[in-house]
Amino acid sequence: MSRKATCADNASMENFFGIIKQEMYYGETPVSYEELKSRIEEYIYW
Repeated sequence: MSRKATCADNASMENFFGIIKQEMYYGETPVSYEELKSRIEEYIYW
């Protein structure tokens, strides 16, 4: 890894969060924090 805030350092996490938002949350109604946490854990371990 190189310097702080380098695009290559953050690319994998930015990609993950972009995919999870696209597949799970666009168009959904807001839920509680606990429900959100359980949905994300279920998605990750699927």
